[in-house]
Order: sequence, then structure tokens, then C-alpha cells
Amino acid sequence: MTDYVVLIVGDDDRWWTTMSAQERKDAYAEYNRFAEELGRRGHKIKDGAELHTRKEARSIQPHSTVVTDGPFAETAEHVGGFFLVESDDLDDLLDCCKIIAAVGDGIEVRRTVDPAERPS
Repeated sequence: MTDYVVLIVGDDDRWWTTMSAQERKDAYAEYNRFAEELGRRGHKIKDGAELHTRKEARSIQPHSTVVTDGPFAETAEHVGGFFLVESDDLDDLLDCCKIIAAVGDGIEVRRTVDPAERPS
């Protein structure tokens, strides 16, 4: 089995400023459906979390000791949450990810580095 991180990427302000309560409820229902579908197809969610907005982020620039308010990157899209999924079938995992992509957020799936792959 291989571990993949499924990153949910989008405009975090959209969820709380432009979506109605019903739209948010419907979107969360799709995330629940995604999780259920993963289990049904034999994938295993090992961990995951929704993140608070980027307004609460704190950043430390490379080679610095100064902590600043806000995200490191100056972009409109940020990671809003993640799932850590164990899977033997990347193509099927990507197919499942289409469920949450339909909500309106971008999805990035990346294989995690196995500790055995690290140099000794």
C-alpha cells in the first residue's frame, strides 16, 4: 500500500463569505460521500483535517527566524484541508477525488515519501 496526500486547494474565503449555509451543508455532504466512497473502494483514510483560513496562518521565510502573519505564498488559492489516504490504486483514488473537485475546489494528489526511500 502507498500513502497519498489529497490536498484540497481553493479560495478559502469562498466557503465562508459567498456560500449560503445550505450550500456549505451540501458541500460537506459531498466530502462525506467522498470518504464513504474511498472506504467502499478499498482505500483507507489514515488522517485528514480541514484547515482554518489563511488569515490565521503564520509563516517563517527560508533562512529566517522571523515569524510573520499570513501565508507564505501570495496567491489566491491555498490549501484548505487534506486527507492522508492509503491506496493500491492511484487511478481509482483520482476517480474518487472527482467527487470533491465537483464541489468547486482544486485537488492535488501526491505520493508521500516512504522513510525507506530516504538516504541513510
